[in-house]
Amino acid sequence: MRYHKLSSSIFIENRKKFTSLLKPNSLAIFTSNDVYPSSADAHLPFKQHSDILYLSGADQEESILVLFPDAHKENLREVLFLKETNDLIAVWEGAKYTKERAFDISGIKTVFWLSEFERVFNEMAVNAESIYLNGNEHLRAHVETELRQDRMNAWIKEHYHAHEYERSQPILHRIRGTKSENELEVMRKAAEITIKGYKRVLKYMKPGVWEHELEAEFMHEFLMNRSRGFAYTPIIAAGNNANVLHYIENNEECHDGDLVLFDVGAEYGNYTCDVTRCFPVNGKFSARQAEIYNAVLRVHEGAISMLRPGIMLDDYHKKVGDLMTDELLKLGLISKDDVANEDLAWPAYKKYFMHGTSHYLGLDVHDYGLWTIPVEEGMVFTVEPGIYIPEEGLGIRIEDDIVVTKEGHENLTREIPKTVEEIEAFMAK
Repeated sequence: MRYHKLSSSIFIENRKKFTSLLKPNSLAIFTSNDVYPSSADAHLPFKQHSDILYLSGADQEESILVLFPDAHKENLREVLFLKETNDLIAVWEGAKYTKERAFDISGIKTVFWLSEFERVFNEMAVNAESIYLNGNEHLRAHVETELRQDRMNAWIKEHYHAHEYERSQPILHRIRGTKSENELEVMRKAAEITIKGYKRVLKYMKPGVWEHELEAEFMHEFLMNRSRGFAYTPIIAAGNNANVLHYIENNEECHDGDLVLFDVGAEYGNYTCDVTRCFPVNGKFSARQAEIYNAVLRVHEGAISMLRPGIMLDDYHKKVGDLMTDELLKLGLISKDDVANEDLAWPAYKKYFMHGTSHYLGLDVHDYGLWTIPVEEGMVFTVEPGIYIPEEGLGIRIEDDIVVTKEGHENLTREIPKTVEEIEAFMAK
């Protein structure tokens, strides 16, 4: 792994949170992601499943974690199963975790090789009453591929059909939504690297530069700071490209007079950063660009001020919609009649601001978290309102990463120039 080793205390604490919510005499099982083939004998770069990462830190393929906190044998209460290395693997791929290295990363004392899985798991399962199975229950998930965890779940049900079965996801959504201080430290590092990337790109911006060249500047800065790269596919959208919400081609020239919308974040230690800024190619906002930009900025700052402990996310999004409605009325983009006759399921402001304002952030860019409980201290959200006007070739979004604190918030990404004045001053240097 490129990033510096994270403290095993992160994963020890996460396991304690998870196991404290299991039913008595239950075990839970988690697997790594598959290594996906591309074509011929090639494979896509491996990306570990965030659940086994969250609970163990094991950033290696073919890993299995079993948690059985009520096991009679103390050494079977937390067990990690790993692919055993050999000389051939060491030569062609690099050596895999040793048992000592796995303990150092995870804090799990009992480590077996995968060849022992069926024997050891059988001893654990026959002494458990319930088995917690994992899956993907994210609100935005759309999965068409059979996953490694799916195959494991099918195997367990075939061999242990008399057990009671429970779901791990409700517990994970509850606990992953609130970050520990140790996790926040890693997220601050991801934000720090992202800030460096944005400041590098601001210095490189000029008429005639291409979107992919700006992408390359980000990647250079991220890799130099021990990030594996982008936390998600970057959006670098000049001019009217910004009106395509998930524009990822990044293959057009940036012209004098354009704004460029950047939706780019680094990952560090598998934790993500997610930021959006809009910068003028020539270093100066036009009067119209500044007018729309400042309207978005007022909604952005208003939304951040409302994101405090106790608010419900549905109520929060409705209040942000009210802020945006007021701004669009002032801009003349919508009328009072539009608002009076709006469909409450798709309010008038949605014509120009069609996506949500905030989502959870963590190991996944759209991280786990519940919408059915009040916002609480330690939750991390993006705040990303936007106004999109295709007929003017103008799309503006502003996004920061916000930690909810007891008294308000901590903005992880505030150091990236954000006001019109800050941006123009930085680009004029």
